[in-house]
Amino acid sequence: MTDLRTRFDDLRAAAHADPGDLDALWADLATVAVDEMLGAWRGGDFATGHVAGTILQEVRWHGKRFDSPLEAVPLVCRDEDGQLYSNLAAGGGGEASLWPVGFRGEVTATMVYDRLPVLDHFKKVDADTVMGIMNGKLAGTFGIDDLYYFWLERDA
Repeated sequence: MTDLRTRFDDLRAAAHADPGDLDALWADLATVAVDEMLGAWRGGDFATGHVAGTILQEVRWHGKRFDSPLEAVPLVCRDEDGQLYSNLAAGGGGEASLWPVGFRGEVTATMVYDRLPVLDHFKKVDADTVMGIMNGKLAGTFGIDDLYYFWLERDA
């Protein structure tokens, strides 16, 4: 059997990542505690064709930052000069917090957006890499009506 990191890397590099394969990987990953998410992360997504990937590319999404459980920055983006900033406009006008939340029968660290009905659930690939699934009451919000699969790696 292929190890989890190899499966993750293969799906991340794929020209098209099948949501069924992503769900199978998700099921095999370990949950993550809120305190394990603290710090700065750079991110990307799996090539599922989800509209959120296009939106994040347009706003020059860099990643996420978790300063404390109650101070999370969901959309760390790059400005015209390459400087990082919290893109409040693209994030629905607010930031977020981290909570242990049940998802698919497991409790794992989850980012809860302040002003959007959106949850980003995280599971651990290794100590410095997590896989995320965004869900919530998204129907009609930015044209999003299905799960969005993404990844984060610790930002040095």
